[in-house]
Amino acid sequence: MALPPKHSPQRNSNRLFVVLLACAALLQSNALPAETVTVRHTEGLMHGFLALRTLEGQILADGEMTQVAQGDRVTDHLFFHFKDGSIYEDTTIFSQRGSFRLLNDHLVLKGPAFKHPTETSIEASTGQVTVRYTGDDGKEKVLTQRLELPPDVANGLMFTLVKQIQPGVPRTTVSMVATTPKPRPVKLAILPRGEEPFSSGTIKHKAMHYVVKVEIGGVAGMLAHLLGKQPPDTNVWVLGGEAPAFVKSEGPLYEGGPIWRVELASPAGF
Repeated sequence: MALPPKHSPQRNSNRLFVVLLACAALLQSNALPAETVTVRHTEGLMHGFLALRTLEGQILADGEMTQVAQGDRVTDHLFFHFKDGSIYEDTTIFSQRGSFRLLNDHLVLKGPAFKHPTETSIEASTGQVTVRYTGDDGKEKVLTQRLELPPDVANGLMFTLVKQIQPGVPRTTVSMVATTPKPRPVKLAILPRGEEPFSSGTIKHKAMHYVVKVEIGGVAGMLAHLLGKQPPDTNVWVLGGEAPAFVKSEGPLYEGGPIWRVELASPAGF
C-alpha cells in the first residue's frame, strides 16, 4: 500500500493524532489516584452568614450556610441572594462514616447574574447526573447521563473537606463532576500554601491557605491548557485548631464564572 506524500495534509493529520494520543497517555499515566478524605472532625449543627463580593470589595449577594446532622448523614445548604434578584442555591447530602461520601448534590443557578441559568442534580449512588440549562437560543434543554462516579466525588463538599485536611499533607486529590453543560469527571488537587495572619477585632489568628486546582485529564486537559481554557484556581483559607472553621475563599462560584470572594459576615441591626 502506498504511503501519503511526506508533506501531505493526511500525513500531517496522522502525526497530530499520534501526538495527541501520546500526550493523553502521558497525562493519564501521571495522574494521581483520587482519595476519600478521612473524617477528623465530625460535622454537625451550624448556621452561618456569608457575603459574596468582587475582589475589589463590591457586595454582590448576601448568603447563609446551614448544616444539620442526623446520625452520620449530614445536609448542607448554601444559599446566596444577589442584589439583582439572582439565586445561587446548593443543597448537599453526604455521609461521614470514617470518610466523607457524597450522596446527593442539587445546585440551582437562577437569574441575570448567570449567563446560562442551570439546575444540576447528582445522585452519587447511581451515577446519574441531570443538567437543565438555558441555551443561547433562550430555550431550556435537559441532559441526563450516567457516569461511573468514584467514591471521592466532592461536588458541594469543598468547604467541608478543606477543614478536614491535615496541613502537613502536601497534596490531596478528590474528584468532581464538571458540567459544560455535558457532565464529565475531573480531579481537584488541594495544595497547602502555608499559614497567613488575620484578625477578628483585637484577636489575632492564623489561617491555613489552600489552593484548589482543577485537573482535566487526557486530550481535553491538554487542549484546555494549550487554548488558555484551563479553569482558574480557587484559594481557600481555614482557621485550624480543635474546631476548624472556614474563613474565606476566592475563586469561581460556578463553572466558567468570574473570580468572586466568599467570606464570613456579621448580622446587622442589633
